[in-house]
Amino acid sequence: MRRFLIAFLVLSWASSSSIAVDTGSTPHGLAKDPLKFILGQENLGPWRNGVSEDAIAEAPGPELSGPHSTLVLAGNRTNRPDILSGFKHYRDGWDISNRHYWASVGFTGAFGFVLAILWFVFFGLALLVHHCCGWQMTIKDRGSPNSQRICLIMLLLFTSAAAIGCILLSVGQDEFHGEVFSTLKYVVNQSDYTVQTLRNVTEYLSLAKNISVAQVFLPSNVMSDIDRLNQDLNAAADTLAEKTSKNSGKIRRVFNAVRSTLITVAAVMLLLSLIGLLLSVLGHRHAIYLFVISGWLLVAVTFILCGIFVIFNNAISDTCMAMEEWVENPHAESALSDILPCVDQRTTNQTLVQSKQVITDIVNVVNRFIYTYANTYPAQGNLYYYNQSGPMMPPLCYPFDSALKDRQCGSQEVSIANASLVWENYTCQVSASGICTTPGRITPAIYTQLVGAVNESYALEHYAPPLLSLQNCDFVRDTFQEITAIHCPPLESHLRLVNAGLGLISIGVMLCLVLWILYANRPQREEVFAKLSLPIKVCRNFKSNTNETNINGGNNYNKNDNVRHDTESHNTSSVF
Repeated sequence: MRRFLIAFLVLSWASSSSIAVDTGSTPHGLAKDPLKFILGQENLGPWRNGVSEDAIAEAPGPELSGPHSTLVLAGNRTNRPDILSGFKHYRDGWDISNRHYWASVGFTGAFGFVLAILWFVFFGLALLVHHCCGWQMTIKDRGSPNSQRICLIMLLLFTSAAAIGCILLSVGQDEFHGEVFSTLKYVVNQSDYTVQTLRNVTEYLSLAKNISVAQVFLPSNVMSDIDRLNQDLNAAADTLAEKTSKNSGKIRRVFNAVRSTLITVAAVMLLLSLIGLLLSVLGHRHAIYLFVISGWLLVAVTFILCGIFVIFNNAISDTCMAMEEWVENPHAESALSDILPCVDQRTTNQTLVQSKQVITDIVNVVNRFIYTYANTYPAQGNLYYYNQSGPMMPPLCYPFDSALKDRQCGSQEVSIANASLVWENYTCQVSASGICTTPGRITPAIYTQLVGAVNESYALEHYAPPLLSLQNCDFVRDTFQEITAIHCPPLESHLRLVNAGLGLISIGVMLCLVLWILYANRPQREEVFAKLSLPIKVCRNFKSNTNETNINGGNNYNKNDNVRHDTESHNTSSVF
C-alpha cells in the first residue's frame, strides 16, 4: 500500500487537480487541463484576452525573478536512515513521490519485521530439534510443587496480557476505522462542495450567455469566452467528482480489509491463548503441539502487523506535520507544489480582474438599454417604442471603477443586490400588443430580462471568491487546518493503541507457547502416585522373599532332623 491514510485521503482528492483530462484541444493543438484552470494555471480560460495589463502589473505579489527557495516539509521528523542509500540519513523531507522517503519510512517498521524473522527461524528450529532429536523441554525438578505453581502463575499472567492485547486491538481498530471514515467523509464533503461551486458557476454562466435586454446582447467575444469557460468548468467538475468517488471507494475497501484483518487476528489470538491455557492445564500434550505450531505462525504475523502499523503511524505523523507546515507557507516551493499548484498573488489578482471585467460587461448591457431606450421617448413606429412614460428609471450600479477596484454606488444608482425590487416599481401594464397602458419605463418582459442579467452579475460577484479560494489554495489550506487540528491527533492516538495491542498479543502469546510446552509436560498425578508407590512395592517384595526364605529354611531343618533320627534308630537296631 503505497499511499495510505491522510496522504491517500486528502491528497487523492487534491491530487486530481494535477491529472490532465483531455477535453479538447486548444487552437494550437495542445490538450487542456480543466483542473489546472481551476487552480489558476489557465486563469479562468480565455477571459485573459480582455484583461487590463496595467491592472495586473499593479497587483502586489512575489517577485517572479527572485530566487526560489524550497521548503522541506517535516524535515526533522523524516530524518531517518534510508535503506536504498546504504542507510544514510534521508534529508529531503516529506515527499510521497520520492521512493527514498518511503524507504526511510519503511525503516521505522524494520524492528517488527526483524522480530518476526528471528522468531520464525529460531522457534521453528527449536520445534524441529524437539520433534526430531527428542529434546525435552520440561520443568527442572519436575516433582516440585513450587516450580509447577510458578509456571502456572506465569502462564495465567501472560495469557491475561495476550487477552488484554486483544481487547486493546479491538478497541483501537474500531476507533481508528471510525476516525478514518470520518476524515474521509469530511474530505468528500469538501470535494462535493467544490464540485457544486463549479456547477453553480457553470449554470449561471450558461444563463449569462443568453442575456439579452430588448435585443441588446453581450459582445460576441464575451459569449465565446463563456462557452469555452463552461466547457472547462464542466470538465473540471466531472473530473473532480469522478476522482473523488473512485478514490473514496478504494479507501473504503482498503480500510475495511484492514479492519477485517485486525478483528480476525484479535479473535483468533484470544481463542488460541485461552484454549492453549486450558489444554496445558489439563495436560493434553499431543493436542497442545497443534496450538503451539499455530501460535508460532500467528506470532510472526502479529510482529509483521506491528511493523506495518508503526509505518502507518510514522507516515500519518509525517503527513500531518507536512500539512501543518505547508499551511504556514502555502506558496513556497515544496513537495505539495506539484500536487496543489497554488498560484502566487499576481496570478490570483489576474483572475479577479478577469471576473470583474465580465461583470462590468453585463452592467454595460443593462445600462445601455436603460439610457438608450427605457429613459427616452422614442417616436411611435420605432422598434423600441412601447409607450415609455413616468419617472426616470435608475441605472444599475457599477460595482467597480475604471481600475476595477470596489466602488460605492451613487445616490441615483441601484445596486446589484436590490435592483430587481427597485425596478419592479417602474414596470407598466401592457396590452395584448405589448404596449404600456399604464405609466412605466419597462414592460414585464423586459423587466424579466433585466432581472436575469442582474442575477448573473450577482452570481458571478459572489462565486468569484470561492473560485479564487480554489486558485490560491485558501480552500485547501482551510481543509488542511481542519484535518491537522481535528482529525490528525485522534488518528495518531488510535494507531498507538493498535500498536500496543499488537505488541501485547505478540509478546504474551510468544511466552505462552513456551509455558504451554513446559506445563503440559509436568508430572501428572498418576505418575506421582506411581513413583510414590514404587518403594512400597519393593519393601513388600523384600518382606515376602524373606518370609519365604525362613519357611524354606525351617522345612529343611525338620527334614534333616528326621533323617538323623532315622539313622540313629537304624544304628541302634543294628547293634542289637
